[in-house]
Amino acid sequence: MGKPAVCALRTVLVVLLVGTVLVQASMVWALVSGNDPEDGSLPLIPLRVITILGLAAAQAVLVCVWRLVTMVRRRTVFSPAAFRYVDVVIGSIVAAALVWFAVTILNAPGQRDDPGVTVIMGGIGLAILGVALIVLVLRMLLAQAVARDVEASQMQAELDEVI
Repeated sequence: MGKPAVCALRTVLVVLLVGTVLVQASMVWALVSGNDPEDGSLPLIPLRVITILGLAAAQAVLVCVWRLVTMVRRRTVFSPAAFRYVDVVIGSIVAAALVWFAVTILNAPGQRDDPGVTVIMGGIGLAILGVALIVLVLRMLLAQAVARDVEASQMQAELDEVI
């Protein structure tokens, strides 16, 4: 991964992190200040809490991707240390799916006339879980790469002894 790509990715990560923190802060402010224009059409307080939790899951992913990009730049990504970051990413994606299902459940009573919206939202939740499964497969590939790297290092050490 070249320097321009790393710089561009880090810029995107910083912008996303700052944006999520600002949205979270506005949600917390709306909850704490009590200046809530809630008219009863939507349960705004639970939706705001769910949004805060969902953004926290997204922030965890952003931080872990930052750490993984750092490891790629240092050429240490094929090590057991990378697994903890990938595991947090998987857990955060699953948490985001659960948050999305909670939003779907909160929104469902308002969709009695058109239950297709609830079905579509449920499908989106399943798609989010699918992303977690894709990252899990990538984790397995990382595990294979780490094992091959260890094996190659051992073979190189044995070859060095012979020569």
